[in-house]
Amino acid sequence: MRPFEYRRAEDAGGAVTAVAERPGAMFLGAGTNLVDHLKLGIAHPDLLVDVSRLPYDTIEARPDGGLRIGSAVRNSDVAAHPLVRQRYPVLAAALLAGASGQLRNLATTGGNLLQRTRCPYFQDVTTPCNKRDPGTGCSALEGHNKDHAILGASEQCVAVHPSDMAVALAALDAEVRILGPAGERTLTVTELYRLPGDEPQRDTVLDHGDLITAVDLPPLPMAARSAYRKVRERASFAFALVSVAAAVEMGDDGSIVSARVAFGGVAHKPWRARRAEEALRGARPEDFRAAADAELAEARPLAHNAFKVPMARNTLVAVLHDLAREEERA
Repeated sequence: MRPFEYRRAEDAGGAVTAVAERPGAMFLGAGTNLVDHLKLGIAHPDLLVDVSRLPYDTIEARPDGGLRIGSAVRNSDVAAHPLVRQRYPVLAAALLAGASGQLRNLATTGGNLLQRTRCPYFQDVTTPCNKRDPGTGCSALEGHNKDHAILGASEQCVAVHPSDMAVALAALDAEVRILGPAGERTLTVTELYRLPGDEPQRDTVLDHGDLITAVDLPPLPMAARSAYRKVRERASFAFALVSVAAAVEMGDDGSIVSARVAFGGVAHKPWRARRAEEALRGARPEDFRAAADAELAEARPLAHNAFKVPMARNTLVAVLHDLAREEERA
């Protein structure tokens, strides 16, 4: 690990200025992902600005019925919060599906959103990787690509985003509050992330010095009946092969009035499934498979991950059936 300077931030504005003014500076929260990257030789900051003591560690009910989750709130605290469990069960389920209990007790909301891919070639500094070292090539394209993208990838990068929480937040149309050198702004979670294109080294649209301060969950009554399902190779501490976050509003005739759907494990970012959502309006259970196929028609599997297409379809269909049956019992 290379030497670096450490500073503890006294206020958010000072933290933003300290990082923005120094190209080699980075924010440090819980460090559950960053410290790994320091050890692996992936990250080489010359300054770490510790933002873990800034006052962003609360969850507040908003007057409009939504919630504001501070960026320093621990993942386990979000998952256990009564209002999250009551109003947004998909978010609690996604968080509990991620990492281990020990990691959830340490990891923060902001850090979870900004964690980087677990592509093995990204984490192995002896191999070419455009995301880690732009212009060196993508080892996964012709390599072991079982875990990689089937949607939205490019010739430069086929890595997938690892966060479970971000998939749920994408389905919920959550907004990310950002403090940067030019002031405050908000982005939806879907807007925050980007596809790899010709710049796979950029996971998000954030600029250097931008600090995530909170996530706003909008009032969304249909989210009270929502679910998250993660398909992985073992029951504990594994990243998603495919995951689905979904919320539905059902009509009296048993058809879907409105649906929110996002996939994880299939793209460089949480994949908001708007084609499926459109196909689900007015759909009945016998239509669920066609709605999933509408979203997956543009899937481009690699040599070792064609299984993800039927896996994503079947997972979405199963989640929708579960939600429909839950609605019938209510």
